[in-house]
Amino acid sequence: MLLNALLLALREIRRNLMRSFLTVLGIVIGVAAVITMVTLGNGATRMVSEQIASLGSNLLMMRPGQRLGPGRDSAGAPNFKLADVDAVAQQINGLQAVAPVVGSAVTLVAGARNWSSTVSGTTNAYLIAGNWKLATGRAFSDDEEVAGKAVCIIGNTVRKELFGSQSPLGNAIRVKTFDCEVIGVLAAKGQGAMGMDQDDTVLLPLRTAQRRLTGNLDVSTLMISLRDGIDSTQAMAQIRSLMRERRKLADNAEDNFNLMDTRQIAETLSGTIGTMTALLGAVAAVSLLVGGIGIMNIMLVSVTERTREIGIRLAIGALENEVLLQFLIEAVVLSALGGLLGITLAFFACLGLSGVMSMPFLFNPSINMTAFLFSAAIGVVFGYVPARRAARLDPIEALRHE
Repeated sequence: MLLNALLLALREIRRNLMRSFLTVLGIVIGVAAVITMVTLGNGATRMVSEQIASLGSNLLMMRPGQRLGPGRDSAGAPNFKLADVDAVAQQINGLQAVAPVVGSAVTLVAGARNWSSTVSGTTNAYLIAGNWKLATGRAFSDDEEVAGKAVCIIGNTVRKELFGSQSPLGNAIRVKTFDCEVIGVLAAKGQGAMGMDQDDTVLLPLRTAQRRLTGNLDVSTLMISLRDGIDSTQAMAQIRSLMRERRKLADNAEDNFNLMDTRQIAETLSGTIGTMTALLGAVAAVSLLVGGIGIMNIMLVSVTERTREIGIRLAIGALENEVLLQFLIEAVVLSALGGLLGITLAFFACLGLSGVMSMPFLFNPSINMTAFLFSAAIGVVFGYVPARRAARLDPIEALRHE
Protein backbone atom coordinates (compact mmCIF):
# COMPACT_ATOMS: atom_id res chain seq x y z
CA MET A 1 0.00 0.00 0.00
CA LEU A 2 2.82 2.38 0.86
CA LEU A 3 4.68 1.72 -2.39
CA ASN A 4 1.50 2.16 -4.41
CA ALA A 5 0.78 5.48 -2.68
CA LEU A 6 4.34 6.64 -3.38
CA LEU A 7 4.05 5.76 -7.09
CA LEU A 8 0.74 7.63 -7.35
CA ALA A 9 2.28 10.66 -5.63
CA LEU A 10 5.27 10.69 -8.01
CA ARG A 11 2.93 10.39 -11.00
CA GLU A 12 0.94 13.44 -9.90
CA ILE A 13 4.11 15.44 -9.27
CA ARG A 14 5.46 14.53 -12.73
CA ARG A 15 2.16 15.43 -14.34
CA ASN A 16 2.50 19.08 -13.21
CA LEU A 17 6.25 19.66 -13.11
CA MET A 18 6.17 23.46 -13.30
CA ARG A 19 3.55 23.76 -10.57
CA SER A 20 5.44 21.26 -8.41
CA PHE A 21 8.68 23.21 -8.83
CA LEU A 22 7.07 26.51 -7.91
CA THR A 23 5.44 24.80 -4.93
CA VAL A 24 8.74 23.57 -3.50
CA LEU A 25 10.61 26.78 -4.32
CA GLY A 26 9.78 28.24 -0.90
CA ILE A 27 11.17 25.13 0.79
CA VAL A 28 14.31 25.26 -1.38
CA ILE A 29 14.98 28.90 -0.52
CA GLY A 30 14.22 28.36 3.16
CA VAL A 31 16.49 25.34 3.57
CA ALA A 32 19.29 26.95 1.54
CA ALA A 33 19.06 30.18 3.53
CA VAL A 34 19.15 28.45 6.93
CA ILE A 35 22.11 26.22 6.04
CA THR A 36 24.01 29.09 4.39
CA MET A 37 23.55 31.43 7.35
CA VAL A 38 24.61 28.81 9.90
CA THR A 39 27.57 27.58 7.83
CA LEU A 40 28.89 31.07 7.16
CA GLY A 41 28.39 31.95 10.82
CA ASN A 42 30.44 28.92 11.88
CA GLY A 43 33.12 29.86 9.37
CA ALA A 44 33.22 33.45 10.66
CA THR A 45 33.52 32.19 14.23
CA ARG A 46 36.43 29.93 13.29
CA MET A 47 38.12 32.75 11.36
CA VAL A 48 37.83 35.20 14.28
CA SER A 49 39.21 32.60 16.69
CA GLU A 50 42.17 31.89 14.42
CA GLN A 51 42.85 35.60 13.90
CA ILE A 52 42.83 36.30 17.63
CA ALA A 53 45.01 33.24 18.25
CA SER A 54 47.50 34.50 15.65
CA LEU A 55 48.11 37.59 17.80
CA GLY A 56 49.84 35.38 20.32
CA SER A 57 49.36 32.51 22.71
CA ASN A 58 47.74 33.46 26.05
CA LEU A 59 48.37 37.11 25.25
CA LEU A 60 47.52 40.09 27.45
CA MET A 61 47.74 43.64 26.12
CA MET A 62 48.01 46.71 28.36
CA ARG A 63 47.59 50.29 27.19
CA PRO A 64 46.98 53.67 28.82
CA GLY A 65 43.36 54.80 29.18
CA GLN A 66 40.21 52.97 30.27
CA ARG A 67 39.11 51.69 26.86
CA LEU A 68 40.73 50.12 23.81
CA GLY A 69 40.13 50.66 20.12
CA PRO A 70 38.87 53.75 18.25
CA GLY A 71 37.90 56.56 20.57
CA ARG A 72 39.74 55.11 23.56
CA ASP A 73 40.20 57.67 26.32
CA SER A 74 44.00 57.60 26.52
CA ALA A 75 44.22 61.39 26.62
CA GLY A 76 45.52 62.44 30.02
CA ALA A 77 46.54 58.91 30.99
CA PRO A 78 50.33 58.64 31.41
CA ASN A 79 52.24 56.21 29.23
CA PHE A 80 54.29 53.39 30.69
CA LYS A 81 58.01 53.55 31.43
CA LEU A 82 60.72 50.98 30.92
CA ALA A 83 60.76 50.54 34.68
CA ASP A 84 57.13 49.38 34.47
CA VAL A 85 58.13 46.78 31.89
CA ASP A 86 60.92 45.49 34.14
CA ALA A 87 58.63 45.44 37.18
CA VAL A 88 55.99 43.34 35.41
CA ALA A 89 58.61 40.93 34.04
CA GLN A 90 60.33 40.48 37.42
CA GLN A 91 57.45 40.58 39.92
CA ILE A 92 54.70 38.62 38.13
CA ASN A 93 55.08 34.86 38.01
CA GLY A 94 54.12 32.67 35.07
CA LEU A 95 55.03 35.09 32.28
CA GLN A 96 56.68 33.88 29.10
CA ALA A 97 57.57 37.29 27.66
CA VAL A 98 56.91 40.99 28.26
CA ALA A 99 57.36 43.16 25.16
CA PRO A 100 57.27 46.97 25.29
CA VAL A 101 55.93 48.55 22.09
CA VAL A 102 55.87 52.08 20.68
CA GLY A 103 54.30 52.66 17.29
CA SER A 104 54.20 55.27 14.57
CA ALA A 105 52.70 55.43 11.07
CA VAL A 106 55.35 56.50 8.56
CA THR A 107 56.13 56.36 4.85
CA LEU A 108 58.85 53.88 3.93
CA VAL A 109 61.12 54.35 0.92
CA ALA A 110 63.33 51.77 -0.79
CA GLY A 111 64.84 52.79 -4.11
CA ALA A 112 62.06 54.14 -6.33
CA ARG A 113 59.28 52.53 -4.26
CA ASN A 114 57.45 53.87 -1.23
CA TRP A 115 54.82 52.43 1.09
CA SER A 116 52.90 53.73 4.11
CA SER A 117 53.09 51.34 7.03
CA THR A 118 53.23 51.06 10.81
CA VAL A 119 56.64 51.03 12.47
CA SER A 120 56.88 49.49 15.93
CA GLY A 121 59.78 49.89 18.30
CA THR A 122 60.15 46.83 20.50
CA THR A 123 62.46 44.05 21.67
CA ASN A 124 62.95 40.41 20.69
CA ALA A 125 60.31 39.54 23.30
CA TYR A 126 57.78 40.85 20.78
CA LEU A 127 58.46 37.84 18.56
CA ILE A 128 57.64 35.49 21.44
CA ALA A 129 54.61 37.38 22.73
CA GLY A 130 53.16 37.91 19.27
CA ASN A 131 53.85 34.34 18.12
CA TRP A 132 55.99 35.56 15.22
CA LYS A 133 58.43 33.44 13.25
CA LEU A 134 61.20 34.66 10.97
CA ALA A 135 60.94 33.60 7.33
CA THR A 136 64.50 34.73 6.62
CA GLY A 137 67.19 36.66 8.42
CA ARG A 138 67.66 37.06 12.15
CA ALA A 139 66.34 38.86 15.23
CA PHE A 140 67.96 41.87 16.92
CA SER A 141 71.28 41.28 18.66
CA ASP A 142 71.82 42.45 22.25
CA ASP A 143 74.21 45.16 21.04
CA GLU A 144 71.66 46.46 18.54
CA GLU A 145 68.95 46.67 21.20
CA VAL A 146 71.16 48.37 23.78
CA ALA A 147 72.78 50.84 21.35
CA GLY A 148 69.59 51.50 19.37
CA LYS A 149 71.15 50.78 16.00
CA ALA A 150 69.34 51.47 12.73
CA VAL A 151 68.29 47.93 11.83
CA CYS A 152 64.81 46.58 11.15
CA ILE A 153 62.72 43.46 10.60
CA ILE A 154 59.95 43.84 8.03
CA GLY A 155 56.63 42.07 7.45
CA ASN A 156 55.78 40.15 4.31
CA THR A 157 53.50 42.87 2.91
CA VAL A 158 56.24 45.51 3.28
CA ARG A 159 58.70 43.14 1.61
CA LYS A 160 56.41 42.67 -1.41
CA GLU A 161 55.61 46.37 -1.76
CA LEU A 162 59.19 47.64 -1.44
CA PHE A 163 61.32 44.82 -2.84
CA GLY A 164 58.99 42.64 -4.92
CA SER A 165 60.59 39.27 -5.55
CA GLN A 166 64.09 40.43 -4.54
CA SER A 167 65.64 39.56 -1.18
CA PRO A 168 65.54 42.59 1.14
CA LEU A 169 68.24 41.31 3.51
CA GLY A 170 71.17 43.72 3.70
CA ASN A 171 69.30 46.45 1.82
CA ALA A 172 68.30 49.75 3.41
CA ILE A 173 64.89 51.33 3.69
CA ARG A 174 64.29 54.93 4.63
CA VAL A 175 62.11 55.37 7.72
CA LYS A 176 61.11 58.99 8.10
CA THR A 177 64.51 60.77 8.22
CA PHE A 178 66.94 57.87 8.64
CA ASP A 179 67.98 54.69 6.86
CA CYS A 180 67.85 51.27 8.49
CA GLU A 181 69.26 47.97 7.35
CA VAL A 182 66.84 45.06 6.83
CA ILE A 183 68.11 42.11 8.88
CA GLY A 184 65.03 39.87 8.83
CA VAL A 185 61.63 39.16 7.30
CA LEU A 186 58.68 37.95 9.37
CA ALA A 187 56.76 34.86 8.29
CA ALA A 188 53.37 35.79 6.82
CA LYS A 189 50.32 35.71 9.08
CA GLY A 190 47.68 37.26 6.84
CA GLN A 191 44.65 39.20 7.96
CA GLY A 192 44.28 39.74 11.68
CA ALA A 193 41.50 40.78 14.04
CA MET A 194 39.29 43.65 12.88
CA GLY A 195 40.47 43.13 9.28
CA MET A 196 43.99 44.47 9.85
CA ASP A 197 46.92 43.23 7.75
CA GLN A 198 49.33 41.80 10.31
CA ASP A 199 52.11 41.57 7.73
CA ASP A 200 52.08 45.32 7.05
CA THR A 201 54.60 46.17 9.77
CA VAL A 202 58.20 47.11 10.45
CA LEU A 203 60.01 46.33 13.71
CA LEU A 204 62.82 48.52 15.06
CA PRO A 205 64.82 48.16 18.29
CA LEU A 206 62.93 49.97 21.04
CA ARG A 207 65.69 52.51 21.72
CA THR A 208 65.98 53.29 18.00
CA ALA A 209 62.26 54.09 17.75
CA GLN A 210 62.28 56.13 20.96
CA ARG A 211 65.27 58.21 19.90
CA ARG A 212 64.46 58.70 16.20
CA LEU A 213 60.66 58.51 16.00
CA THR A 214 58.90 59.34 19.26
CA GLY A 215 61.58 61.50 20.89
CA ASN A 216 60.88 60.20 24.41
CA LEU A 217 61.32 57.13 26.58
CA ASP A 218 57.60 56.37 26.97
CA VAL A 219 56.11 52.97 26.15
CA SER A 220 52.58 52.97 24.71
CA THR A 221 51.78 49.25 24.86
CA LEU A 222 52.83 46.19 26.83
CA MET A 223 52.35 42.78 25.24
CA ILE A 224 52.41 40.14 27.98
CA SER A 225 52.50 36.44 27.07
CA LEU A 226 51.55 33.89 29.72
CA ARG A 227 52.99 30.41 30.00
CA ASP A 228 50.74 27.46 29.21
CA GLY A 229 48.51 26.47 32.10
CA ILE A 230 48.65 29.87 33.82
CA ASP A 231 45.27 31.28 34.93
CA SER A 232 44.87 34.52 32.98
CA THR A 233 42.35 35.92 35.46
CA GLN A 234 44.76 35.58 38.36
CA ALA A 235 47.66 36.96 36.33
CA MET A 236 45.58 39.96 35.25
CA ALA A 237 44.64 40.67 38.88
CA GLN A 238 48.31 40.63 39.91
CA ILE A 239 49.36 42.88 37.02
CA ARG A 240 46.52 45.29 37.71
CA SER A 241 47.44 45.49 41.39
CA LEU A 242 51.11 46.11 40.54
CA MET A 243 50.34 48.83 38.00
CA ARG A 244 47.91 50.61 40.33
CA GLU A 245 50.65 50.70 42.93
CA ARG A 246 53.27 51.95 40.47
CA ARG A 247 50.93 54.62 39.07
CA LYS A 248 50.00 55.68 42.62
CA LEU A 249 46.23 55.31 42.19
CA ALA A 250 44.02 55.78 45.24
CA ASP A 251 41.84 52.87 46.37
CA ASN A 252 38.67 54.54 45.09
CA ALA A 253 40.24 55.73 41.82
CA GLU A 254 39.54 54.01 38.52
CA ASP A 255 42.33 52.42 36.52
CA ASN A 256 43.99 54.79 34.06
CA PHE A 257 45.15 51.83 32.01
CA ASN A 258 43.42 48.94 30.28
CA LEU A 259 44.44 45.29 30.51
CA MET A 260 42.91 43.07 27.84
CA ASP A 261 42.91 39.30 27.44
CA THR A 262 42.81 38.39 23.73
CA ARG A 263 41.24 35.03 24.59
CA GLN A 264 38.30 36.81 26.21
CA ILE A 265 37.95 38.97 23.10
CA ALA A 266 37.81 35.82 20.96
CA GLU A 267 35.11 34.34 23.20
CA THR A 268 33.11 37.57 23.15
CA LEU A 269 33.32 37.96 19.38
CA SER A 270 32.48 34.29 18.85
CA GLY A 271 29.45 34.62 21.13
CA THR A 272 28.29 37.72 19.27
CA ILE A 273 28.68 36.04 15.89
CA GLY A 274 26.85 32.97 17.22
CA THR A 275 23.93 35.13 18.37
CA MET A 276 23.73 36.93 15.04
CA THR A 277 23.91 33.61 13.19
CA ALA A 278 21.03 32.23 15.27
CA LEU A 279 18.92 35.34 14.57
CA LEU A 280 19.63 35.22 10.83
CA GLY A 281 18.89 31.48 10.81
CA ALA A 282 15.59 32.08 12.57
CA VAL A 283 14.63 34.76 10.04
CA ALA A 284 15.57 32.43 7.19
CA ALA A 285 13.50 29.64 8.76
CA VAL A 286 10.39 31.80 8.34
CA SER A 287 10.60 31.15 4.61
CA LEU A 288 10.25 27.44 5.40
CA LEU A 289 6.87 28.16 6.97
CA VAL A 290 5.94 30.22 3.92
CA GLY A 291 6.93 27.27 1.76
CA GLY A 292 4.79 24.98 3.90
CA ILE A 293 1.79 27.26 3.43
CA GLY A 294 2.45 27.14 -0.33
CA ILE A 295 2.39 23.34 -0.24
CA MET A 296 -0.90 23.37 1.68
CA ASN A 297 -2.42 25.79 -0.82
CA ILE A 298 -1.40 23.73 -3.85
CA MET A 299 -2.52 20.48 -2.22
CA LEU A 300 -5.96 21.98 -1.51
CA VAL A 301 -6.18 23.03 -5.15
CA SER A 302 -5.09 19.52 -6.16
CA VAL A 303 -7.84 17.96 -4.01
CA THR A 304 -10.43 20.19 -5.68
CA GLU A 305 -9.13 19.34 -9.16
CA ARG A 306 -9.12 15.60 -8.45
CA THR A 307 -12.42 15.36 -6.59
CA ARG A 308 -13.98 13.11 -9.21
CA GLU A 309 -10.87 10.86 -9.26
CA ILE A 310 -11.03 10.56 -5.48
CA GLY A 311 -14.74 9.72 -5.68
CA ILE A 312 -14.08 6.92 -8.16
CA ARG A 313 -11.33 5.44 -5.94
CA LEU A 314 -13.58 5.55 -2.89
CA ALA A 315 -16.52 4.09 -4.86
CA ILE A 316 -14.53 1.06 -6.04
CA GLY A 317 -13.37 0.21 -2.53
CA ALA A 318 -10.39 2.42 -1.63
CA LEU A 319 -10.16 3.10 2.09
CA GLU A 320 -10.04 6.56 3.58
CA ASN A 321 -6.60 5.80 5.03
CA GLU A 322 -5.29 4.95 1.54
CA VAL A 323 -6.49 8.27 0.11
CA LEU A 324 -5.12 10.09 3.16
CA LEU A 325 -1.74 8.37 2.76
CA GLN A 326 -1.57 9.16 -0.96
CA PHE A 327 -1.99 12.91 -0.52
CA LEU A 328 0.15 13.00 2.60
CA ILE A 329 3.01 11.23 0.79
CA GLU A 330 2.62 13.62 -2.12
CA ALA A 331 3.08 16.59 0.25
CA VAL A 332 6.05 14.96 2.00
CA VAL A 333 7.74 14.10 -1.32
CA LEU A 334 7.37 17.72 -2.45
CA SER A 335 8.84 19.11 0.78
CA ALA A 336 11.62 16.48 0.94
CA LEU A 337 12.55 17.20 -2.67
CA GLY A 338 12.68 20.88 -1.81
CA GLY A 339 14.93 20.04 1.14
CA LEU A 340 17.38 18.11 -1.04
CA LEU A 341 17.49 20.90 -3.64
CA GLY A 342 17.97 23.42 -0.83
CA ILE A 343 20.91 21.49 0.63
CA THR A 344 22.54 21.30 -2.81
CA LEU A 345 22.02 25.02 -3.42
CA ALA A 346 23.37 25.86 0.06
CA PHE A 347 26.50 23.75 -0.49
CA PHE A 348 27.51 25.62 -3.63
CA ALA A 349 26.47 28.99 -2.15
CA CYS A 350 28.58 28.41 0.97
CA LEU A 351 31.50 27.18 -1.11
CA GLY A 352 31.42 30.30 -3.28
CA LEU A 353 30.78 32.82 -0.50
CA SER A 354 33.49 31.31 1.71
CA GLY A 355 36.01 31.90 -1.04
CA VAL A 356 34.81 35.45 -1.72
CA MET A 357 34.80 36.34 2.01
CA SER A 358 38.11 34.53 2.68
CA MET A 359 36.73 32.43 5.49
CA PRO A 360 36.92 28.66 6.09
CA PHE A 361 34.15 26.46 4.68
CA LEU A 362 32.96 24.23 7.51
CA PHE A 363 30.54 21.55 6.30
CA ASN A 364 28.17 20.74 9.16
CA PRO A 365 26.30 17.44 8.62
CA SER A 366 24.02 18.03 11.61
CA ILE A 367 22.57 21.32 10.35
CA ASN A 368 22.07 19.82 6.88
CA MET A 369 20.26 16.80 8.30
CA THR A 370 18.21 18.97 10.65
CA ALA A 371 17.14 21.25 7.78
CA PHE A 372 16.16 18.25 5.66
CA LEU A 373 14.13 16.61 8.45
CA PHE A 374 12.46 19.93 9.21
CA SER A 375 11.48 20.33 5.56
CA ALA A 376 9.99 16.82 5.57
CA ALA A 377 8.11 17.65 8.77
CA ILE A 378 6.74 20.76 7.05
CA GLY A 379 5.25 18.46 4.41
CA VAL A 380 3.60 16.30 7.08
CA VAL A 381 2.18 19.24 9.03
CA PHE A 382 0.91 21.29 6.10
CA GLY A 383 -0.06 18.32 3.95
CA TYR A 384 -2.26 16.68 6.57
CA VAL A 385 -5.22 19.08 6.23
CA PRO A 386 -5.58 18.69 2.43
CA ALA A 387 -5.04 14.93 2.74
CA ARG A 388 -7.68 14.66 5.47
CA ARG A 389 -10.09 16.67 3.38
CA ALA A 390 -9.58 14.35 0.41
CA ALA A 391 -10.09 11.23 2.55
CA ARG A 392 -13.37 12.52 3.99
CA LEU A 393 -15.03 13.29 0.65
CA ASP A 394 -18.44 11.71 0.14
CA PRO A 395 -18.04 9.30 -2.82
CA ILE A 396 -21.50 10.14 -4.23
CA GLU A 397 -20.92 13.90 -4.05
CA ALA A 398 -17.43 13.47 -5.44
CA LEU A 399 -18.73 11.53 -8.44
CA ARG A 400 -21.22 14.32 -9.17
CA HIS A 401 -18.42 16.91 -9.15
CA GLU A 402 -17.59 18.47 -12.52
